[in-house]
Amino acid sequence: MSIQSKHFLNDPETLVVDSLQGLCAVNPQLGLDVETKVVYVANQDRSKVALICGGGSGHEPSHAGFVGDSVLTAAVCGSIFASPNPAQVRRGIDLVENEKGTVIIVKNYTGDILNFGLAREQYSATHPDKADRVKFVIVGDDVAVGRTQGKIVGRRGLAGTCVVYKIAGALAKRGADLDEVYSTAQWVASRVGTIGVGLEHCHVPGTAASESHLGPAEIEIGMGIHNEPGHRRLSPIPPLRDLLPQLVEFLTLTNDPERSFLPFKNDGSDRVVLLVNNLGGTSELELASVAGEARLALEKKGVKVERLIAGTFMTSLNMPGFSITTLLLPNGAEAGAPDSSLLLSLLDEPTNVPGWKWSSNVPPPAADQIASGIQKTVSATSEEAIIVLRSEDPQAFNAAVERACKAIADAEPEITRFDNIAGDGDCGLTLKAGAAAILKGLQEGRISGEDVTKSVITVAKVAEEQMGGTSGALYSIFFSALAQALQANNAGAQTVSPGLWSTALSSALTKLYTYTRARPPSRTLVDPLAAFIEKLASTKGGDFAGAAKAAGDAALKTRDLEAKAGRSAYVEGDRLREEHVPDPGAWGVKVILENLLG
Repeated sequence: MSIQSKHFLNDPETLVVDSLQGLCAVNPQLGLDVETKVVYVANQDRSKVALICGGGSGHEPSHAGFVGDSVLTAAVCGSIFASPNPAQVRRGIDLVENEKGTVIIVKNYTGDILNFGLAREQYSATHPDKADRVKFVIVGDDVAVGRTQGKIVGRRGLAGTCVVYKIAGALAKRGADLDEVYSTAQWVASRVGTIGVGLEHCHVPGTAASESHLGPAEIEIGMGIHNEPGHRRLSPIPPLRDLLPQLVEFLTLTNDPERSFLPFKNDGSDRVVLLVNNLGGTSELELASVAGEARLALEKKGVKVERLIAGTFMTSLNMPGFSITTLLLPNGAEAGAPDSSLLLSLLDEPTNVPGWKWSSNVPPPAADQIASGIQKTVSATSEEAIIVLRSEDPQAFNAAVERACKAIADAEPEITRFDNIAGDGDCGLTLKAGAAAILKGLQEGRISGEDVTKSVITVAKVAEEQMGGTSGALYSIFFSALAQALQANNAGAQTVSPGLWSTALSSALTKLYTYTRARPPSRTLVDPLAAFIEKLASTKGGDFAGAAKAAGDAALKTRDLEAKAGRSAYVEGDRLREEHVPDPGAWGVKVILENLLG
């Protein structure tokens, strides 16, 4: 896959300051020292411990997005992926000067440790009476970096750092003293583990566009948040149900001298907080699926998830990927460990910073309760009143349906290409999903030439449930109306003759027109559908081949039509003329009808 190298900005040189100014507009409780790029709480409660974080930009909402009530007091921001200098950090320390002291929390990266550490030492040298009131916490939660590889620099700091922010910040807000805030932050930092996975690297604004680092069917496990290489690559990309157990294994294993970092017991007594983090370019749709599978993978290992939090916490600019973090809660017998109920209450503490995402503040429901949480009373549909109509040739009916469905599946890439130009890109996949469900119905006997009426009703239901969207609704309405018309016009016959097909199709089209304004020529699926039905009616159902040809011709003509309805109506007209593609929905109808004929 290609790296997304386009960005919305004024100038790469001013992007960080522009972003911080926008953040302060969003969050009025903040102040900004533009010269040093320090974001801070403007009206700080100086009777409480202050928390400072920071590092290179490009990880938003970390770090500045966590500054505010009950989390951080200030964030010192460097350029993209570059640590701020000591003068910036010293300015941050000065801005949060208070009565109780300050805790600095940084990710384990050499530049951050050196620059924040140097600023702390310089501050202590010029304020010897306050030297013991500035504490330093380093978070290294990456479990992908083995002990041998990281024997000098240690593990990288990742999204687990945000858990440390939240718990330490909430404790400080409650008025805890410096040593308690510091020791709790240190303990949490020692019990968080994170593993990430990416589909591709990210792109830094202002740099040349780079080539893909991963193949189209590759993912990388353990990739860093600055485009550092990961632990290993997998190809083909496994489904989440197979991928997440592998990631959970990194977090929970205890028999690997290189990567056994967290003291899991793996005896059914382990309890964790699970944080699922978007690395920047993953959709919310996918992220929620990741969260569900991560929770299942942990519980299959006997680990109880006390909190499940998902969202965007620490990114790598626009990297398409995610990370999962576990905070292993104390088991009640650990000397010097904070109480687990305290940690959970601190995590649940309300806050109004934009970087911390909503959470339920309760354990997630059991997996088997999610689908059955609401009791549904389902009344069986009475099929006694449905008139059974048989095809004149049931085997030919079944073969025609199978041909049409397989043809739609084969045509999906072409229809998708048309729809990427003339619509929203989903028409091919929608039709393919419907065709797959109909094929399944055919194999299971729910669709059969032995009972055409039931088959048409089943197709209508498939369109409703499996296709969705506009095309699913149109198909479902049409086939529901077709089932009605077949029964209403059968005149006591037990088989569906060509004439009955023609009459019922015409009636179904009329009913469809009551729900859509599209009329031929409209550059929609109505064009070939109407052409087919009208030609069939003119021969009383006797010329299916001619009707299919009329439908195909109408679908081809949509290449030259102005869009009057459907998705294409929102596409700029010149583009449609330049690309000269037919309407994707119309093309789908053409494929279906031509292959019904064989």
